[in-house]
Amino acid sequence: MTTLDPDDWSGLRALGHRMMDDMIDRLAGLSASPVWRPMPPSIRSGFTAALPVAGTGPEAAYARFTETIAPYASGNTHPRFMGWVQGGGNPVGMLAELLAAGLNENCGGRDHVGLAVERQVIAWSAAMLGLPETTGGLMVTGSSIANFIALLCARRRFCGPAVRRDGVEGAPLVGYAQEGVHRCVPGAFDMAGLGSAALRRIGTDDSGRIDLAALEARIIADRAAGCAPFLLVGTAGSVDIGAIDDLAALAAVAARHGLWFHVDAAFGALLALSPSRAALLDGIGQADSVAFDFHKWAQVQYDSGCILVREQQWMLDSFAQSASYLTNTARGLAGGAPWPCDLGPDLSRGFRALKVWMTLEAYGTARLGAIVDHGCDLAQRLAATLAASPMLVLAAPVALNIVCFRYDDGGPDLDGLNSDLAADLQEAGQFVVSTTLIGGKRVLRAAIVNHRTTEADVDALVAAICEAAQNRRHRSA
Repeated sequence: MTTLDPDDWSGLRALGHRMMDDMIDRLAGLSASPVWRPMPPSIRSGFTAALPVAGTGPEAAYARFTETIAPYASGNTHPRFMGWVQGGGNPVGMLAELLAAGLNENCGGRDHVGLAVERQVIAWSAAMLGLPETTGGLMVTGSSIANFIALLCARRRFCGPAVRRDGVEGAPLVGYAQEGVHRCVPGAFDMAGLGSAALRRIGTDDSGRIDLAALEARIIADRAAGCAPFLLVGTAGSVDIGAIDDLAALAAVAARHGLWFHVDAAFGALLALSPSRAALLDGIGQADSVAFDFHKWAQVQYDSGCILVREQQWMLDSFAQSASYLTNTARGLAGGAPWPCDLGPDLSRGFRALKVWMTLEAYGTARLGAIVDHGCDLAQRLAATLAASPMLVLAAPVALNIVCFRYDDGGPDLDGLNSDLAADLQEAGQFVVSTTLIGGKRVLRAAIVNHRTTEADVDALVAAICEAAQNRRHRSA
């Protein structure tokens, strides 16, 4: 048999129905299941098997999925997953993934509906953030590649067309961001061949926002030292505490010094949909580029990142190439220029935009904005509950939906204790919280992103931490 299609489609149809029923039942029963469970060695060892020559068939493959894969997922769909800024997905997005897989669109180019859907999502995104109609963009894996694309556009804009052939010449390029910038931004400098040290990390104020005076002083000093400042990165939702830089002020600094103004708004961009919090993003509409993710606060399935660039031509200048086998035509399937492969690095691209389009179509921006507000309100509730607990200390201001705090009973090795508490809760399947360093101290970090999380979940987290700490201290006594 040379085809992968079944001889009897009815069997596949029945299996497909069972798969969908199982996944919907899984979502419906999330609260009653563990958030996460460690993978036993016997299960883990099963993923070291040799490449199969003769397949077992769809039924057996699905049976193995239900037994060895589904039970050991990371748990970010669960309402008590608060470990990192990860969205919980949504049922319509899940179904959209099936539809996209069925169509099997390659959205790298050519004239078909997949590109029309993506262009609409890009136009909606630009309108959401106050960017002009000239804005271009792409759906990408996430903010890591989105920030990288923005840097390459900024480099081409600053250096001119020769940089694509000859590389960077002359004075060393340098850029600027706050010290709490996401790891992918210095990583982008590294990958672009500029070196991660070319990103100047500027200190922050008490609210975690970039120090504007220190920023201007560093730009002036770098230029006097013979460097070439070209990029300023604003952060809209810092990794550790969710701080938002003064974007309007940064736009002014960028204009004054002739810098490309980029905003890393990985999850903060969705604040634009909250009537009560949209003002926190004032100035983002002046950006030359914005990176953000739909798979965070917008609750779209992974992966669904987005890069927006103020002028689509700047993306074409940075990425377009000519190849005889990819020639655009005025008619037929080879029409529809410009193609996404001329706006970014990827030629083979899945239909990521469909799950975003269907999520927005099904639920609307008002409902997504309410989810943003809900997460921020729960974070404030958690902060207030912590204030009433003698053993739990808030470690940083709560700007949005991230709460950093520390269990502190005055005992020994508090850093180790807080690390252990996070792991204890995870391994018990009760909650997933993460840890980070604030002021050199190890603290617990709860990122409330999932639309399924409730007030009861937040209240239970505090009780679970205190109980786990008391148990651990009792065992070590």
